[in-house]
Amino acid sequence: MDSFGIDRVFERRLSSLVNGGEPELLQGGRKGVEKESLRVTPAGRLALTPHPRALGSALTNEHITTDYSEALIELVTPAFTTSWELLQYLLDLHQFVYRHLGDELLWATSMPGAIERNEDIPIAQYGSSHVGRMKTIYRQGLGLRYGRMMQAISGVHFNYSFPLPFWEAYAHVRQSRERGTDFVSACYFDLLRNYRRYGWIVLYLFGVSPVVCKSFLKGRDFQLADFSGDTAYEPYATSLRMSDIGYRNRNQSGLAVSVNSLQEYVRDLTRAITTPHPPYEALGVKVNGEYQQLNANILQIENEYYSFIRPKRVARSGERPTKALQRAGVEYVEVRALDVSAFDPVGVNQNKLRFLEAFLALCLLKDSPPIADSEQAALDQNHVTVARRGREPELTLWRDGRSVPMRDWACELLDSLTGICEILDRGDASRPYAQALAAQAAKIEEVSLTPSARLMSELVASGESFFDLALRMSMMHKAYFLDLYAPNEERLAEFAREAAESLRKQQSIEAGDRGSFEDYLARYFAT
Repeated sequence: MDSFGIDRVFERRLSSLVNGGEPELLQGGRKGVEKESLRVTPAGRLALTPHPRALGSALTNEHITTDYSEALIELVTPAFTTSWELLQYLLDLHQFVYRHLGDELLWATSMPGAIERNEDIPIAQYGSSHVGRMKTIYRQGLGLRYGRMMQAISGVHFNYSFPLPFWEAYAHVRQSRERGTDFVSACYFDLLRNYRRYGWIVLYLFGVSPVVCKSFLKGRDFQLADFSGDTAYEPYATSLRMSDIGYRNRNQSGLAVSVNSLQEYVRDLTRAITTPHPPYEALGVKVNGEYQQLNANILQIENEYYSFIRPKRVARSGERPTKALQRAGVEYVEVRALDVSAFDPVGVNQNKLRFLEAFLALCLLKDSPPIADSEQAALDQNHVTVARRGREPELTLWRDGRSVPMRDWACELLDSLTGICEILDRGDASRPYAQALAAQAAKIEEVSLTPSARLMSELVASGESFFDLALRMSMMHKAYFLDLYAPNEERLAEFAREAAESLRKQQSIEAGDRGSFEDYLARYFAT
């Protein structure tokens, strides 16, 4: 990249795609969403009831499950090629869930409401099977290592894979002799490195967690400003969820996982899940005959490693994520940086998904040299800076060893997206991708349009606490779903069938278990 910030490599690749006669190959990537929400009582307190049986088995229902807590519902869509189909499916899922929640609500924001104590957060239960027990013990270990409060944060994950025909054309553009799985994986790792470089912009544009309940901070000294009686905030924050207050966990700050290649990524994660960590050894693995954690290693399993974005491959039954990646390469990426938006009943909207799709294409097409250790520290700092202070006037970030205005860099990135959005819009007169881009460009020009600023101005205008505002929004969302005109009865019936079938599946897994749980764990970690 030259000193004027023009990425010649990117310009050349984009024009080659356009001039190759088939730029539409970038259209029709597969996208899916995983959306987490805490179940709460009408008073806004964490629900202590079990996961509703009418929603099926959290162990075996592919579309309605739980995350860390028994009260943390996770809704998972299949992959779709259009954003509107994906959003419609997510909406139908919410409607089905609400029909079976009784008087409970889904909490409308990422940061939890008033939770007094760690122990008040119930760990998810998955039944008596070996795999079910393993999932619960893993969560027990997370609570022990990081505290349960951090695990009660919700998010939206965006899963994306480029269309298969695109890769052949892109290999031609790259003049690559490699084809197939190795080429695709290497390109996804180009994307991962560039997401680490530029992903801070996602926090600025979509972060919507500038405030927290003070109960969330109990016993931890983060020096947040006082907003009101039970609400603390950071004046210019975009996403406290993605800052050192939330997921940027200090326990993992020394854990470096390279995304310079698939081999290095697997090597570093494997080292972390096989290396004992003395502080975790001191906690004990089995205490008085009861498992407290799966093991005392730096990570119990790969999923414990928290990152903004992950390379993924659908694993076979009993297969570890790193083994799946080694077997067949990267299949898609999972973007984990989205806050649940209180301004959208399903927590996300089409503009956001379309922008992310274009942004991932930008990360893929831009030049992506390996990341040195020294650069990685600066990239991590940029993310934390934007999470904590993203709306601060004249904010600067580190780029190539020097300090640059965030706003200038953001404008440059959005300018680069124009051509990509044109390709994604081809054949659609309404130009939805260009519209999504324009909506984000407006937030760079006018900071008050960012969701984090909108949330703050709503709090100021209403005089509410964060808890009161989130509870009010949660109630509005519930009313929206229960009052929806002409529900998709066919799909709701399909969800009911899936729920019943998942309960039968769980029983069959429990009946089919052989050997001891210890043997099962040993086999899992040996494969």
